[in-house]
Amino acid sequence: MKNRIIVLAIAGMVPCAVAHAAKTTTIATNTAGELADACGVKPDDPGAGTKQTFCQGFAQGAISVELSRAGRNKPFCFPRPAPSRTETMKQFVDWVGAMPERRSLSSTDGLFRFLSGRYPCKAKPPVSSSGGETSKAAEPVK
Repeated sequence: MKNRIIVLAIAGMVPCAVAHAAKTTTIATNTAGELADACGVKPDDPGAGTKQTFCQGFAQGAISVELSRAGRNKPFCFPRPAPSRTETMKQFVDWVGAMPERRSLSSTDGLFRFLSGRYPCKAKPPVSSSGGETSKAAEPVK
């Protein structure tokens, strides 16, 4: 009985803690600048953990949808092994900061422009009329 009361007390506290966190941390990501601000938060800033988690989740979701939607015509291709989310988003923050006009891009447009420049896909060799590859070697996209 005593354990049940403790479990119920803890269960009652979780929604309060979540509501408090939601009230104290506002994350806007309409623009690349806002996304970069959330991703580049300093570890000791209020809500830093929440912003970092949101940043990486936002990026992962946007990337997954874009790659799924793109089919074979992917706008960017991660190397193998893929870089860490943390490192990639740090590079995104630096990319946005390098040119102030990038801050006004939409968050997804900015993210995808950064990724396509940082991780371009190699061009596929042309296909001959017989269905086989031609002898020309594929060149990386620059």
